[in-house]
Amino acid sequence: MRYLSQRYSMPYRQVMGTLTDIGTEELGHLEMVGTIVFQLTRNLSPAEIVESGFDKYYIDHTTGVWPQAAGGIPFNACEFQCKGDPITDLVEDLAAEQKARSTYDNILRLVKDHDVADPIRFLRQREIVHFQRFGEALRIVQDKLDEKNFYAINPAFDCQQ
Repeated sequence: MRYLSQRYSMPYRQVMGTLTDIGTEELGHLEMVGTIVFQLTRNLSPAEIVESGFDKYYIDHTTGVWPQAAGGIPFNACEFQCKGDPITDLVEDLAAEQKARSTYDNILRLVKDHDVADPIRFLRQREIVHFQRFGEALRIVQDKLDEKNFYAINPAFDCQQ
């Protein structure tokens, strides 16, 4: 989502392609997580819903998949995080991938069901690959700047001299 928004202001086609590829893959990840949540909640009894602490969510959404953080904060447009500055955006992307990996690590510490843990392990591995690809993309942007100070200009907006 954020990556697909960021590609519009990316002045370098190779990095734009990286943002497109990873952004498209991330949409698939959202589908995988939504499927896991649905499979875990679809056959809960009312007693299981209350016992598991799922009751507040259930009251608002039944067992429909409504994207939100574990703390209950719903998905919103802030998730797109597009500044329009390639260096700023790529550093934000690196951080986002690490935060996602940390979240998957935490899930794996708590979940022992292989039907949940195996796809989460796969998603964790992809976050590591994405982190590496964003590191490569940041290096491409930095190499294309003809400046010692990478923060002197916004290559997507300011004219280089």
